[in-house]
Amino acid sequence: MGKKEEEPVMGMPYPAAYHPNQNPYQSGVIPPNAFIGDPKGVPIQQTIFRDTPAPFNCAYCGSTGVTTVKSKLSLAAVVGCMMPMMLGICFLCPSMDCLWHKYHYCPSCKEKVADFEKSDPCVVMDPPQWTQQSFALPASY
Repeated sequence: MGKKEEEPVMGMPYPAAYHPNQNPYQSGVIPPNAFIGDPKGVPIQQTIFRDTPAPFNCAYCGSTGVTTVKSKLSLAAVVGCMMPMMLGICFLCPSMDCLWHKYHYCPSCKEKVADFEKSDPCVVMDPPQWTQQSFALPASY
């Protein structure tokens, strides 16, 4: 029998050092050129809608401003309430906004422009992720 040569294992993940071009904004980092408040006529390339009111350009009426946010109960919030209920208490209250879906509306025409739905009840255990900041990226020329 011939001697078998070593071959690299296919499908094994490489350490992070081999991926220097990963996008840090995918992990929740807000870019330094992003703006959070009213865009005041600045052209927007992209808006990231999360928990807080977001700067946007309305596709329905053409106005520019900051969205109005309404919260609605999510399945994650119900599960978050049911888990401690097995112990005899329910800690779900309106202040537990971290598990509620957020719907963004245009303040001028009242149309829904985006939604941010949460489906992970484990976010309760991650306080820095309770409120995620909405932001917009300016259009580059």
